[in-house]
Amino acid sequence: MTTLRRGRLPGNTETVLDRALFVFSGVAAIWLATLLLEESLRWDMAWFSIVFWAALAYLVLPRVHRILTRIYLPDYFIGRARTSDGLLGDPVNLALLGTEDQVHAAMGRAGWTRADDVDLTSSRRIIMSTLTRRSYDEAPVSPLFIFGRQQDFAYQQEVDGSPGKRHHVRFWRCPPGWVLPGGVRVDWLAAGTYDRSVGLSLFTLQITHKIEENTDDERDYILAALKKAVPEAKVSVIRDFSTGYHARNGGGDTISTDGNLPVVDLAPLPAVPAGPHRVPAGSRNRRPAPTLFGGVLVFFRGIAALLLALSLLVGVNPAAAAEPAGPAPAAATVLAVFGVGEILLAWGVLRGGNLARVVAMLLSAAAIITQAANVLNGGPRIDFGTNLLGLSLDILLIIALSSEHSRTYAKNHSQGKVPRSRVAAV
Repeated sequence: MTTLRRGRLPGNTETVLDRALFVFSGVAAIWLATLLLEESLRWDMAWFSIVFWAALAYLVLPRVHRILTRIYLPDYFIGRARTSDGLLGDPVNLALLGTEDQVHAAMGRAGWTRADDVDLTSSRRIIMSTLTRRSYDEAPVSPLFIFGRQQDFAYQQEVDGSPGKRHHVRFWRCPPGWVLPGGVRVDWLAAGTYDRSVGLSLFTLQITHKIEENTDDERDYILAALKKAVPEAKVSVIRDFSTGYHARNGGGDTISTDGNLPVVDLAPLPAVPAGPHRVPAGSRNRRPAPTLFGGVLVFFRGIAALLLALSLLVGVNPAAAAEPAGPAPAAATVLAVFGVGEILLAWGVLRGGNLARVVAMLLSAAAIITQAANVLNGGPRIDFGTNLLGLSLDILLIIALSSEHSRTYAKNHSQGKVPRSRVAAV
């Protein structure tokens, strides 16, 4: 007999529901985009086109790309990183042998600055520094993925004190026993590119950095800096590691490479500890933003239900209130129970409960399907005068809680991989 332990669903059920809700969120996001577009086409709502762009760029297109790339992109190493939306990102153009301390020591010697992790604080700082054109040496880089996980750390060099232009390189630790195609063993893979400006992504329309086309120039720049700073390091080159090609990265920028892969052996470098790195508030062991956002939405959904229940009771005629079988008290009771249940569900989501996460998404899915059926059956159209805001929040909730970060956090928490002290500190 299968039991539910630590707020977990049976493995197969969990996988099927997650996949179904992930796809459902994509379809719902497309519907939401069409509704927002209709609103923005009204002459008195032209300003709403900004909301439509934001929904399209940061909700609809990323989710559609994520669904499609799960179907047609191979889930194994092909010499390219992948974006959080599943698109092919920057080419892997450097490999290293050595410990993490040796990598940090080498990059420090070469004059590179370690980038902050992405969190609310660092995101706000890079936006302000870009708008004001102020220097931010530790500006974060967007996450790219190899081996199914984002870079372990990144280094950069700002150019002319502008966060819009910079050299930067991401590093991934290779799994134990893993070898490159052809059997060559390395400890680290890296992808270095040069940010030339800030613009819009061709594929998602998001605001992002645009990179120089010839990624080999940045690879050679990084290699030259390491050779100069660590002359004892040994360098070999795997020629024609990949066929030389022209392509586009996840932001739609043209990239080109000759396919050669330098391998830097840092073993001769003394393994001096690099010292503690300042970890921003958004530590990877902390609750991810999508989970926090989804949990807060569920909480306020419960509060709204309680307020509605209270308004029903307050609005009841005193004479009718003496009749316990009246419809208003009964409805208020149901709403109150639902509101309390939602608040408890929000607590479960924020605590990393996978069952609570799935139940919250199912409730929102039921609300979305009900509204869609009502419209198809001739009910009132959804706009600001009806329930566009409520529908938007339900769709946002499913998108947030079905995200990779939220799903992984819930999975790790249910398996005990997130220390209780870390969870409590969030």
